[in-house]
Amino acid sequence: MTPDCDHSLHSTRPDSVQVFDRLAERYDAWFESEEGRAIFGVEAACVREAMAGGRGRWLEVGVGTGRFAQALGVRDGVDPSRAVLEYARGRGIRTAVGFAERLPYLDAAFDGVVMVVTICFVSDAGRALRECARVLKPGGKLVVGLVPADSPWGRSYAEKGRSGHPFYSAARFYTCEEITRLAREAGFKEAGAKSCLFDPPGATPADISTRPGIVSGAGFAALAFVKADRRGVDLSRSATQTPEG
Repeated sequence: MTPDCDHSLHSTRPDSVQVFDRLAERYDAWFESEEGRAIFGVEAACVREAMAGGRGRWLEVGVGTGRFAQALGVRDGVDPSRAVLEYARGRGIRTAVGFAERLPYLDAAFDGVVMVVTICFVSDAGRALRECARVLKPGGKLVVGLVPADSPWGRSYAEKGRSGHPFYSAARFYTCEEITRLAREAGFKEAGAKSCLFDPPGATPADISTRPGIVSGAGFAALAFVKADRRGVDLSRSATQTPEG
C-alpha cells in the first residue's frame, strides 16, 4: 500500500468524499503497481472464500472503482464518490450514489452484501450494518472485510492517521471482535471467517495464502455473517435464494 493512496479507502465520511473525487485516478492506478496487484489478489481471494455458498444478487457497499466487485462477480455497487463510480461503471458495475448509513435500496433487495474495508471509514458502523441487514433478504449473507485494529497493519495505519495522513486520520479501525458484536446487534449471526496478509506492513507481501478463521496478527480478515430473524434464528438454511438471471 502506498503512503498516500491505497485500496482500503472506500470512505463514506462526507469529508473524505472530496478526497476520492479529487484522487480517483491515482487511487485506481495503485492497483496496477506490484504491491497493489499482490495485496488486491490475496484480499480478493480471502473475501471470495468468505462469500462461498452465497448465491443470487449481491451488493458491494463502498464499491470504489469497482475492482473488487468485478473480481468477485458482484454486479451492484454503491459509493458516495461520483468520481470513483465512473470507473466502476466502466467495469460493468450497476452503480448508485449513496452512503452506507443510508443505502438507496428497498428492503430485502439483495441475497448478499459485501464491504471491503469500508467499515473503517463509515461515520456510524452500527447503523451501516443495520442498513446492510435491511437490504438483505431473510437468510442473506454479509461479508465484512477489514484491517483489524489490533494487527500490525491496523496499528501502522492508525499511527499514520495520528501523524496527519489525509485518509487514515479520518479512519476508525475496529477489531474483529468489535465488528462481530456490532453485527450481532444489527441482527446477524456469525458464519465463519478467513484471514490473510501475514507479512509485516510496508512491503509487497510474500505470503499470499489465506487461512481459515480469525488469525491473530493477520493484516486483513473477511468476516461472514447471515441475517437472522428477530428471534436470532439463522434463516439461511430455509431461505430461498434464486440466482439472478
